[in-house]
Amino acid sequence: MKLLRRIAWRLAAGLGVLWGAATLTFVMVNLTGGDTALAILGGPDALPTPAVLAQVREEYGLERPLPEQYLRYLARLARGDLGESYRLHIPVVQAIAQQWGATAELAFSAATLAVALAVIVALLTARRAQWLRAASSGSELVVSSVPSFVLGILLLLGFSFRLRWFPASGSQGFRSLVLPTLALALPIAAVLAQVLRQELEDVLEQPFIVTARARGLSETAVRLRHALRHAMIPLVTLSGFVFASLLGGAVIAETLFARQGVGRLMVEAATSKDVPLVLGITLLAAAIYVLVNLAVDLLYALIDPRVAAA
Repeated sequence: MKLLRRIAWRLAAGLGVLWGAATLTFVMVNLTGGDTALAILGGPDALPTPAVLAQVREEYGLERPLPEQYLRYLARLARGDLGESYRLHIPVVQAIAQQWGATAELAFSAATLAVALAVIVALLTARRAQWLRAASSGSELVVSSVPSFVLGILLLLGFSFRLRWFPASGSQGFRSLVLPTLALALPIAAVLAQVLRQELEDVLEQPFIVTARARGLSETAVRLRHALRHAMIPLVTLSGFVFASLLGGAVIAETLFARQGVGRLMVEAATSKDVPLVLGITLLAAAIYVLVNLAVDLLYALIDPRVAAA
């Protein structure tokens, strides 16, 4: 029952997060410069007449005060209606659905690779020789400090333009996914490895580890079967936050590698002042954040049953 109450509280808080995200995005988009009606018609190059602009404003309700537009938007949102994209002239849900697959593929592959690399590196370096730990920590610090777009450019220069092992752009096939995945995963893996190694080093000093070794277990078994499980909660906490933020990282990766996806769609929507599409993608990112945090809460109970009883 305590776990169910925690889930219910998380869902209620999630609704507040969605409302806050929708409100802040609505205010920021509408307070930026530019005429939304002109953007709907294709920008300044469209050269519309004042009569056409007035007609568009009336059709989309743009002549109404912002508070009224905001309340009308919330009412549509409560009905599950995200509206229609000004630029693409299709429902926002359809526009996002067309691009979601590519972004989900990139985010999932980057998150999986980041967590796998972090676990492997931490297990191999925790409580090992001082020079090995120092080399690993230094490398992680450098990689985590490099912005994703700089890392992506370096990957393009080395593995695409020079060695020609992977394509420089596109979304077709496994090879086109490798470089964007590395650009997103490596900085995340470096941060996760630092956290997990510190936690493992603390756990490996606990009395139950000494008992496990006294029973004749090998060092590998001690680390995998005992130490890793007790060190997982900080990793799960940070991994949940990182996975939820990968959508933001996808904006850089999809733009740099010319990939299809929601991130690139967001940039184009913001540039063209496509308010419904910007709001829809923002709500998607907020919903992912809420769901990932809920999943992290459930994983806590699986890793450490004491959390569910707390």
